Order: sequence, then structure tokens, then C-alpha cells
Amino acid sequence: MTMDATNSTETILEVSDLQTHFFTPAGVVKSVDGVSLTLKRGEILGLVGESGSGKSITGFSILGLVDPPGRNVGGSILFRGEELLGASEERLRSLRGNRIAMIFQDPMMTLNPVLSIKTHMIETVLAHESVSRSEALARSIDALRMVGISQPEKRIESYPHEFSGGMRQRVAIAIALLHKPDLIIADEPTTALDVTIQSQILSEMQKLCRELGLGLIWISHDLGVVAGLADRIAVMYAGRIVEQGTVDEVLDTPRHPYTAGLIGSAPAANSRGSRLTQIRGAAPHPLNRPEGCAFRTRCDYATDICRQEPPETRGSNTQSWRCFHPLATSNLETLP
Repeated sequence: MTMDATNSTETILEVSDLQTHFFTPAGVVKSVDGVSLTLKRGEILGLVGESGSGKSITGFSILGLVDPPGRNVGGSILFRGEELLGASEERLRSLRGNRIAMIFQDPMMTLNPVLSIKTHMIETVLAHESVSRSEALARSIDALRMVGISQPEKRIESYPHEFSGGMRQRVAIAIALLHKPDLIIADEPTTALDVTIQSQILSEMQKLCRELGLGLIWISHDLGVVAGLADRIAVMYAGRIVEQGTVDEVLDTPRHPYTAGLIGSAPAANSRGSRLTQIRGAAPHPLNRPEGCAFRTRCDYATDICRQEPPETRGSNTQSWRCFHPLATSNLETLP
């Protein structure tokens, strides 16, 4: 199936001021604290940040997979115009794996080791559609072929332990594609794979998004991976998106000091033999985030205003940031 060009500008996901908090005996952890993002059909959004920044919880929140003591306390999640926050569990179940799919970092979270790939895939089809088992089998074989698994008619009879890590991840992707969903959320699915297999899977995902017209949120801590895959990047820090925009704008002219620090710390961004840039300090503890801008304790440009209140989102339609002292586009120095 090829994407209909007339639908290529359709917004399939609109998240506004999403807040997901965890209520623990030690205090309230604001894992997601006012996240807003949009995704169009056929578009790939890279959601980037350090461990603990809230990017995975953002993905789980969209799917309604946050368990107590966590819960969504505010905001809006519009999926094709339908509000998902507050939707019934029955409605969310009908969407998960059908119109919205998730690919986890560890494919064994998707695959049961005692069930064959055939059983996994056929039962996934039948969970959402009333079709014959023979039709479900044919669709499963087609999905395996789509993600580059050779001899799918034979390999579908195998069990997860008979596949390599990269092949298991391809199976997980094939399961996510069975119903040709509108949206896929991929939570660092290639982190544990070697770079060759990773590159192959990234290429396959990019191709499938274009051909099927599905929207993809690719969650990662690796800017290099996202740079070669995504159309747009959203950078998270301490539960908030601090910068987002097109790949070229964010990587070539980062406006937030944290984004610039991430780029500078990547070996590919530095000349051979030069020292890598370091972001001083460490991310704040979720229970003890500083008032005002959460990044101010690690920022070389912080002033008194950064202590007083969190910065509002500023910028253009293609690139926005949350910073009182954004870097200039020409030389990455602070604006006057």
C-alpha cells in the first residue's frame, strides 16, 4: 500500500500540555510536565533525551499504559481528533495494537518464548478482526516479508529463541505492522543491536513510514540515530520538551544550550583528536528539580530570571525552544 499524497498533511496525533505524575511516599515525581507535540501522517518524530528525561513515559502515556502510582493529571491527547485522556480501558484496548502500536526496546517483551511466531501473529490479527485463520496467516507472512525476513513461510513456524536479536526485533516490528496502524511508538528498539543490524532496521522503518503513511515516534537517547531517521526532533529534559524542530534546524542551529551540549558531546560532531564537549553536572533528581528552568544548574548562560520561573515556549512554526537565553543561529552565542 502506498501513502495517499492527499492525506500526507493529516495530523494524526496532537499532544497538548501532557502531565503524567507518579505519587510516591517520598513525593510527587513529575515525569512528564507539560509536553506538547504533533505528528502528521507519514512523518517520523525523534524524541531524544537522557535517561530519566520522561521520553518513555510520554510514549506510555499516549497508549494509556501508565500504571499506579502514576497517572495522567492534565493535558490532552488527540488521536485523529479523538481525545484519549479519560477514554475507557475498553476503547484504549481496541486502539492498542490496532490503530496505535508500540515496539519495545526488548523484543522479548512482545514475544512469548513458548509460543511460535505463527501463533503470536495470528492471534494478534484475530484479536482485532474477524477473519479466517488462513487469511490471518497470509497477512502474517506478508508482514514478515515486509520487514526483510527471508523465507517467511518457513520462518513463521519458528520460536523466538531460534532468531537472533535483530531478527526478533524485526518480528516485533512485523507484529506492530499487522493492522497497518496510523501510529507506531518505538521505544529505543535498536539500542541493543549491533550497528549493521541497527542501520538495516532504521532503513526499513523509514521506507515503511513513507509507503504506508504511518506516523512514527522514535524514542532514543542517540542523536546520531535520530539524525539519520527522523523528519523532526523533540529534545526532552526533566519532563519537558526544551526544543523541537526539523532535523536540519535543530542539529545545524540548536537554540537551547542543552541541545547544543548533546550535539557537542557526540563524537561525530567533533574533529578527530579533539576533546568532546561535556555538559557539566548531572540531571537533577526527579524529586528535587530546581525551581525555574530545570537546566539552569548545568547551564553556562543562566541568570536570575532562570531561577524565578520556567521559560515559555518561543520560536517559529518549524523550530521552537524553552529558554530565556537561546543561542544565536549564526555562532551559537547568546543573543543580546
